[in-house]
Amino acid sequence: MSERSSHRRPATFKLDDPGVIVMDPDHSSRPARGTVHVTPEADPALLPVPLEAPLVPIRRGFRWGAVFWTALGGLVLLGLGLGITHLIEGLFARSEGLGFVGLAFAFAAALALTIIIAREAFGLARLATIERMHLRATEVLISDDRRASRTIVDDLLKLAHQNPQLARARATLQGHADDIIDGADMIKLAERELMTPLDQEARRLVSSAAQRVSIVTAVSPRALIDVLFVFVASLRMIRQLARLYGGRPGTLGMIRLMRHVIAHLAITGGMAASDSLVQQMLGHGIAAKLSQRLGEGVLNGLLTARLGLAAIEVTRPLPFTALPRPALADLAKDLLRKREDDA
Repeated sequence: MSERSSHRRPATFKLDDPGVIVMDPDHSSRPARGTVHVTPEADPALLPVPLEAPLVPIRRGFRWGAVFWTALGGLVLLGLGLGITHLIEGLFARSEGLGFVGLAFAFAAALALTIIIAREAFGLARLATIERMHLRATEVLISDDRRASRTIVDDLLKLAHQNPQLARARATLQGHADDIIDGADMIKLAERELMTPLDQEARRLVSSAAQRVSIVTAVSPRALIDVLFVFVASLRMIRQLARLYGGRPGTLGMIRLMRHVIAHLAITGGMAASDSLVQQMLGHGIAAKLSQRLGEGVLNGLLTARLGLAAIEVTRPLPFTALPRPALADLAKDLLRKREDDA
């Protein structure tokens, strides 16, 4: 009975009522019987904010993997340099002419290695720039930041400056640079002007690669030939797409792109979607018109097309917002129409 009487029923009070007393949170006196004490909550804007509150913990200490590979690379370079030095000394000891020839070859090799390293570094930096631009554009589409959108458009114009096909699109976009346009709308305008011809060419590249893979794998007698051709065709397609959208990938850049494309396929479940689409389309009367080898060729072509669509998502500097994303069903219709014409 005492526990039930200790809880007060909900009721309304007026602040100017003499029985209502407003108290501070730190007030420790006991309320008098028959009065109502009100304790206001603190204003969230006035609460103290910690000066240092990192969202992600900072990783401290050495990265032993990086130390290991750096030390191993240094030892390999020192060993190669020492071996070349001994070789040139031996050539000079045998003949002065052979020594100068060996020295010239060493300088040529060192110059070529420097240029290759510079190209790889430039290609990796270009790919990283495109990836950051894609992320920044996604953030601007959410935040609608007008100043950030102008910065992205300027970087995009610099990226597309070397493409003569985009001369008219660049002029049109530069004409709207000083207009009063929201950040998200500016990104959509840049996508419509600059990405439309590039997306059309990318779709043609993916469709051509899928058709080649379909034809070759349908007529090749060995599975090893199929695997090698699909691998080479996929690498060539990804390199073409990267160059189309402004990237200049080298060997390391291609490895990085392949890793990103495969990760994108794993996230989106593209292989399973392609397989179900093939089964659905081949099950509606088309399989009766195609032989088993032609059906396998169509399947390989569709998987190549799905890989190309993932590569477009990775290499494109802007996300798909104003323009429609290329669909696998459209490429499948083109591929199946091509196979029916060949049959």
